[in-house]
Amino acid sequence: MSSGGLAGKPLDLSVLSEGFGMLRKLAGDLRAKGHQVTVPLDARISRLNPTLPADVVVPVFSIKEAETLITDAAKNDVGSLIIAPETDRILLSLVQLTVGNQHSLNCNPDAIAHTSDKTILYAKLKNEGFAVPEAIKFDEDETIPGIRGAIGKNLDYPVIFKPSNGVSCGGVSLVKRSSQIESALAKVKAQSKKFIVQKLISGAAASVSLLCTGDKGLAISLNQQSVTLASPTENSRYEGGAVPFDHPLKHEAFITAERFAASLKGLRGYVGIDFVLGEEHPFIVDVNPRLTTSYVALSNVAGFSMAEAIINSALKNKLPEKPTTHGFAYFSKIETPAPNSCAFQKACQMEEVVSPPFPLDNNKKTFSLVLSSGNSCDTARLKFEEAKKQLLDIIR
Repeated sequence: MSSGGLAGKPLDLSVLSEGFGMLRKLAGDLRAKGHQVTVPLDARISRLNPTLPADVVVPVFSIKEAETLITDAAKNDVGSLIIAPETDRILLSLVQLTVGNQHSLNCNPDAIAHTSDKTILYAKLKNEGFAVPEAIKFDEDETIPGIRGAIGKNLDYPVIFKPSNGVSCGGVSLVKRSSQIESALAKVKAQSKKFIVQKLISGAAASVSLLCTGDKGLAISLNQQSVTLASPTENSRYEGGAVPFDHPLKHEAFITAERFAASLKGLRGYVGIDFVLGEEHPFIVDVNPRLTTSYVALSNVAGFSMAEAIINSALKNKLPEKPTTHGFAYFSKIETPAPNSCAFQKACQMEEVVSPPFPLDNNKKTFSLVLSSGNSCDTARLKFEEAKKQLLDIIR
């Protein structure tokens, strides 16, 4: 599904590029293993006729239509995987419709509820002894003087304001002084009523991709993340990353991720855990109980079918015996001018374009997700830059 859960609502084109990229890549991987794929697709997207490796594409005009399709699949015990953000409990509400479906590839609703809300997640991580940045939880009634006092008493600047549920750095601010709190508060509350303020940890932004069976997990790859933390008056951004990521704390991050998966029952299929790799050990900063954007790159370099491994882990309690990766993949979102219909179709045909730059809602700017692979990370990055130039030439 891509934006079916937001049918009839405004679309964030940056987030759309990630969601459609995951959908397109997963659909192709499933068909390559002989599975039939049906995709509910937001009608605003389907009318543009983007290249999508699916057997059936069903245009969705409203959230009710999307919910009906998911419910019918659950009643008929058809395999399903919901690709959706945690924002406004969209992921949780859609996955709840699949309860009773023995072929759902998503995490259980309880596991999603315990991980997608950062205030609940932080308490669990803290109580169970995981290394996490120091943080304070706030609700919608907190005043600016109260927030300022709590930060001054418990944390040192700089700090990060984060919504309790969100995706792709939406509502996130880097706050270096107390005078920025008011604008940071307005920004974070536009995303969520509850939020946390977290101490900034220096280190490398990374994630671990896991396959989970419901009671244990297996770390598949460490992924580099490209993240820009901005002031309250600017937009923080998740831009992409590289897979795999070689780092001295890789083994410890793997152990930590697997220990968390074992600590929370109900994590199934693909799960991503975000880390900051500090000077001495990795800090967990977020858990994504769903497919993450790193999947598009991992799919290219994994020495096995990631789609089939998701099915095996979620439905058969079977994990890969020797997960390996071959080569490197680099991916990033690219902001582009909105293309005309001819340029859009040409962009769809580019092998490196995982998600094309959708011209929607009369926006002058849009986003594309571009992926390249190579025998080394430098080679993958060079191919990415060449593909980026080609894409921009097509649009311009």
